[in-house]
Parts: sequence; C-alpha cells; structure tokens
Amino acid sequence: MTQKKAILLVSFGTSYLESKEKTIDRLLADVAETFPDIPLYQAWTSNIIIKILRTRSGLYIPTLPEAMETIAADGVEHLIIQPTHFLNGLENDEMIRTIQAHAPDHLQLAFCDPLLTTTEDHREVLDCLLSEYLPLSSEEAMVFMGHGTTHHANSVYAALDYMLKETAHPNIFMGTVEAYPGLDTLIAQVKKTSAKRVHLVPFMLVAGDHANNDMAGNHKDSWKSRFEACGYEVICHLKGLGELQGVRNIYLKHLKRGTMDQ
Repeated sequence: MTQKKAILLVSFGTSYLESKEKTIDRLLADVAETFPDIPLYQAWTSNIIIKILRTRSGLYIPTLPEAMETIAADGVEHLIIQPTHFLNGLENDEMIRTIQAHAPDHLQLAFCDPLLTTTEDHREVLDCLLSEYLPLSSEEAMVFMGHGTTHHANSVYAALDYMLKETAHPNIFMGTVEAYPGLDTLIAQVKKTSAKRVHLVPFMLVAGDHANNDMAGNHKDSWKSRFEACGYEVICHLKGLGELQGVRNIYLKHLKRGTMDQ
C-alpha cells in the first residue's frame, strides 16, 4: 500500500504582502504545479510576522507547530519538507528541531536542502543574478545585501564573493547586513574600483524589511545613504531572489531529489 505523502514548504515569512505574492506565493504555485498529486502545506517560522499579518490583514499563515498538527490530523504518513532558507544555518537547524518535536511517531520525515547547499547551487544562483542584472559598465558596481548569521554557514557569503571575482566580476560584491562582510568592508572594497554608480540588490528571498529599510531606506545609516555619503550615485533594486524563476527552479530541483530519494 502506497504511503500518504505530503510536502511542507517552510519560510521565515514577510510582512510585505506584495513581495510575498511575487516570491513565496509563486514558489507555492510552482510546487503545486510540479507535484500535482502530492498535498501541499506551508508554514512560517516567524511568530512575530505571523501575528502582524493576522492582526493587520486578517491573513492566516500557520506556524510550524500548527501546520504539524494539521498534517498529523490529515493522516499524512510521509512528510517531505522543503525550506526556503538560504543556508544550512540557525534557522534551518531550529526548523528541523521543531518539526521533529511535533511529529507523531508514525510520521516519516524527509528534509530537503536549503537553497545554497552545494557549490553547484552557489554557481546556479549567481548565474541567475548575473543574467538578471548584467551588464555593468566600468563605472558601475553592484553590491548584494545578504542577511548574515552567527552560524559558521555565514562563510557561504565569502565563497560567493570569491566566485564572483573568479568569474571576472571585480565590480560585484557580496555582503551581509548582520555579519561579515559588512557595510564598512563593502564600501572599502568599492572604493578600490573606478565605480561612480552603485547598484544595491537584496540577496534575500523576499524584498522585505531589510531591503526596504536597511538597504534602501532614507535614514542616515542605510546602505543607500552610506554609499551616497561617499559620493556615489545609488540605484536600489527592490526585488527578492524568489522572483527569479531560475532561483525557484533550484528549490524545485532540491524537492524533486527529496521525493525521488524516498
């Protein structure tokens, strides 16, 4: 007898509904189209954002424990989990612990990879970004704003920056808002180029609070203001990586691999 399978798509979440529709919702639709015969559930891990949306917009997105309760009640026997996290870091580790803690004994769990798990993943993501934003002139630089983490997986950002330089893109930089390399390091690196204009791009699934405020905000400490204070013309691109079909395809590839392995 075939076991009853289901897919659970797990995201941190966002309070920016327009970006949600262009990213998380698009990925949900892609998964549903790719696996039409497998029931699909979703959950967000940010209780703060979930509460904001329920209060402000009447939008109900289940927490992980709530989703797991529904999944168990629906009689699912084999659950395939695809996180939209970028890294095998703190958020992903906590997601795994939470799901395991709320899974009934009979439920078989299969965890698929976050976006940036293998070197191949790294190169494919960069290819998607370069296809989207190139070409740049010699007087332009591009700076990607990642989130950053205290977890050792933060080294992925440095690896991505190295890959950019290896592939002859000396004017493109990868940094983080909450870890290393940070804004001071990025400004110092851009100053070594001949750039007069700087493009700022969120290296995040959604263009949410970090992108709109920390990156593109008008306050003096935003990335936009700091680069402008250094004399650069700044162009902000408020587009999450989840808007790129090529990036969503990487998640689908991970999910396909997870379903085939079971």
